[in-house]
Amino acid sequence: MIYDLAVIGGGPAGYLAAERAAQAGLKVVLFEQRNVGGVCLNEGCIPTKTLLYSAKLFDGARNGGKYGVHTQDITIDHTAVIARKDKVVRMLVGSVKSTLTALGVDMVLAQARVTGRSDDGFSILAKDEAYVGKSLLIAAGSEPVLPPIYGLKEALASGFAITSREALSIKTVPASIAIIGGGVIGLEIASYYRSVGSSVTVIEMLDHIAGPVDCEISAILQKNLSRKGIDFRLGSKVTEFRDGGVTYQKNGNDIDVFCDQVLVSIGRRPSSQGLGLETIGVEMDGAAIRTDDRCRTNVPGVYAAGDVNGRSMLAHTAYREAEVAVANLLGQDDKVDYRSIPAVIYTNPEVAGVGETEQSAREKGLDCSVRTLSMRYSGRYVAENEGGDGICKLVVNNSDDTLLGVHLIANYASEIIYAATLMVGRKLSIAELQKTVFPHPTVVEAIREALFV
Repeated sequence: MIYDLAVIGGGPAGYLAAERAAQAGLKVVLFEQRNVGGVCLNEGCIPTKTLLYSAKLFDGARNGGKYGVHTQDITIDHTAVIARKDKVVRMLVGSVKSTLTALGVDMVLAQARVTGRSDDGFSILAKDEAYVGKSLLIAAGSEPVLPPIYGLKEALASGFAITSREALSIKTVPASIAIIGGGVIGLEIASYYRSVGSSVTVIEMLDHIAGPVDCEISAILQKNLSRKGIDFRLGSKVTEFRDGGVTYQKNGNDIDVFCDQVLVSIGRRPSSQGLGLETIGVEMDGAAIRTDDRCRTNVPGVYAAGDVNGRSMLAHTAYREAEVAVANLLGQDDKVDYRSIPAVIYTNPEVAGVGETEQSAREKGLDCSVRTLSMRYSGRYVAENEGGDGICKLVVNNSDDTLLGVHLIANYASEIIYAATLMVGRKLSIAELQKTVFPHPTVVEAIREALFV
């Protein structure tokens, strides 16, 4: 059968693109080799947040005394937490499948490979069946980076080393866990397992955690997580996996960490191998598919969205890219504004940011100034965060008095950042924003107060 659009990959970019294209009247086929919903829905965003919410409730109950709430014998049932996570995932995956079915999207649960191009369109092989798409969207997602560390292959085979996929389904809480990588994935999983009782050690090559996050906010986050008992080993490179532990090198010295489990979370890379893209001449940047801001590849009629293009490995970026790809396929002029993509770390406290950080702005030579304000200027933040040390940072473009970036560490940061994204994306002036009415009392009022600093 010949389809108007063939989509390879059923994650956020793939399934939303299929939905939007079908809603526009196109005949669509969607290929997914694992589970509809992709990494985000099955083994990433949603299951992680489900676990973290249980941990947040548990931490709140245990620490309720400082708010006048006294409890006894509080426990957390990890098995029940995992079971609820599975239920949430099943419900949301089922919802996506139902939507696609109702829209008439054909779903093929098999690995798909592009085999070439003909006058009819792009040829695809899956389950020994041939398909043709007049247009093609690659949304194959990403996979964990597994570095060539001595002993890692054997550790993965034995189950001693795991990736984030397995970390979200461990049946028994490990007494101790070492996490290689202090980025978003590593920190969120570290936060959960520390809350439920594991001794947690995070080993990170950089001299700070949280990657590109504003350095001041990164330091505050590390201090908060250290207070909870997470042990950070920064500026450290893991060199070997061994029975019952790992060895890392710091300042020329070899240091051993012994543990019951090791999580490898040093990043992700685009899943572009085995797709047959070379048969139609798609240009690559390493493992990433090269695209423009309209999600077009160098091959007319071929688009790439989501992690596979390597532009911004975030589910919400994938959603936007899917919409842009379909819009351009339909002849509309739309593009992705990569300048205003928010990012969130769902630890407790949460971290969120959009646009330039103070460091990135200065590295680019931008004429900017920074306004930093304690979150204690928000009455609600004070009411809900005994001893909280969150901050709000605004990076201001001095040339036109607009916001280059907004960065927060506070409860509700993941929700607040949406408003900041509008501020940055729409290039609203400080004067305009100062006239905006913020509800009181709310944590987001800290942004309003920072506008007047």
